[in-house]
Amino acid sequence: MAAFDLIIFDCDGVLIDSEVISASVLLGALNALDVPIDFPYFAANFIGRSFPVVAQIIRDKFKVTLPEDFELNYRASLLAAFARELQPTDGIATLLARLSVPKCVATSSSPPRAARSLAITDLARYFGPHVFTASEVARGKPAPDLFLHAAARMGVPPHRCLVIEDSLIGVAAGQAAGMAVLRYTGGAHLNRADAPAVTQDGDVPAFSSWADFDEVVARMADRTDLGRT
Repeated sequence: MAAFDLIIFDCDGVLIDSEVISASVLLGALNALDVPIDFPYFAANFIGRSFPVVAQIIRDKFKVTLPEDFELNYRASLLAAFARELQPTDGIATLLARLSVPKCVATSSSPPRAARSLAITDLARYFGPHVFTASEVARGKPAPDLFLHAAARMGVPPHRCLVIEDSLIGVAAGQAAGMAVLRYTGGAHLNRADAPAVTQDGDVPAFSSWADFDEVVARMADRTDLGRT
């Protein structure tokens, strides 16, 4: 880990295995409004984006007016589902417990959702107040704003940061911020039979198990001069 002074974790799909739950709740609410969205569309267009952006995509693409209380009801249903079903990704708690490098969270989730998700999965204790959300910046992912904001708040220059993301727009945001990026592909949403194929830039290493994290980071540090200034 010598090449990095900060590890920035995305939340949904990286720390917590939440995306399949989110899809089930959102698609159920949309189907009740006769908006025909399936999981592959959700995975290709919504994962990694904030809810306001998702809602605008739905309005523009499907020419639908969402009820005024749609977001409120969706968030309430989602948090109830999280309380019943949400789990951390397999092995992440073990990794976080032993990491000595400073770490934080940078997520497109709302502040209440991020806080509740980390509390339910007992991961909040590893990050304390160092949880940053898209509500704190002008532009969400794939713009670099959130990652740059997190790095600035943590007092670490971008070239000394490592971003862990699952979505392609998150990967793009990390790259745009001038940070090293790894793509975690172990979440359930990337392993469903109807999930879009895992594709990405060859310059972004992917791994599917937290047990491989140290090895992947070491290989990244060996093949790049990133962080050695």
